[in-house]
Order: sequence, then C-alpha cells, then structure tokens
Amino acid sequence: MAARTSGTEIRKGTAGAGMPPPGRFGKAVRDLMTNEVVSLSPLDDLTELLDRMADEHVRHMPIVDRDGDLVGLVTERSLAQIALSSDAGELTLSAQRELLRRRRIREIMTTEVDTIEPDQSLREAAELLLENKVGCLPVVEGTHVVGILTESDFVRRFLERE
Repeated sequence: MAARTSGTEIRKGTAGAGMPPPGRFGKAVRDLMTNEVVSLSPLDDLTELLDRMADEHVRHMPIVDRDGDLVGLVTERSLAQIALSSDAGELTLSAQRELLRRRRIREIMTTEVDTIEPDQSLREAAELLLENKVGCLPVVEGTHVVGILTESDFVRRFLERE
C-alpha cells in the first residue's frame, strides 16, 4: 500500500503475513526503534546534511516537512555516489563546501521511501530490510516520523541477547 504526500511515495511495509511466531523477533517495531530521530528539511543545504550526519554518527537522514511528515530520505551511500559522480574532488576543501552550500537536500533526496509503523512486528521489519535491500526504515504514524529502525538496531539486539 502506498500513500502520496507532496510528490513523495511512502511505501508502507507489508512484508510477511500475520503475527510472527514467538521467539527472538516476536516484538513490535516500537520496542527496537530509535525514538529520537535526527532529521532535516528539504530546504537545508548539503553542508548542513554532511555536518549533521557526521556529528550525530548516522548513516540515514529522514527528510521531513515543517509538520514532521516524511518527504524523503538521504543515505550515506547516496551521498558517496554524488561525490563520486562530480568533479568536486579536484577542488579545494573550501571550494567543495561552497559548492555543497549552494545545493539543497531536495535535489538529492530519495522520495520513494520504504516505511513501517510502530505496531508492526520486528519480523516484518527485518523482511522489508532484506527484501528491499535497504539499511533503514523510517517509522511513521500516517506520514509523521516517530522513529527510525536500522540494520544496526537488529545487530545490537542480537549482541545484547548473546
């Protein structure tokens, strides 16, 4: 099922069927997600994006509108692809930052974003991450971002249980 919001396709998670069997991943997304999500606006510039991702040590940045509704996503991988596809590497660092300062997040963000809701099962979330080959799922209620779930959250949970 997909919902359209200001040109952004938010793909609701629908992997698997029914409730997961009891066991390791028998809890809801809300039990594992990160509640305090670092996010930016599509109007912010790329230097702000790079600096925030580095400062917060995150590889995925949800992009939200003024109301906190998801409008896109930027990943560390997509940023690396942009860097590799430009001639910015030949510029001085200050010239590179000036070039990034002139570009807006809306120019590079992905607008087709797989999402999941907080009450869905962790099994469904894990299946979505694997099936769609994504590293994170913004957690939404409607289109409002309430958390984020990443592959690292699953690894952390596994290590805590060992």
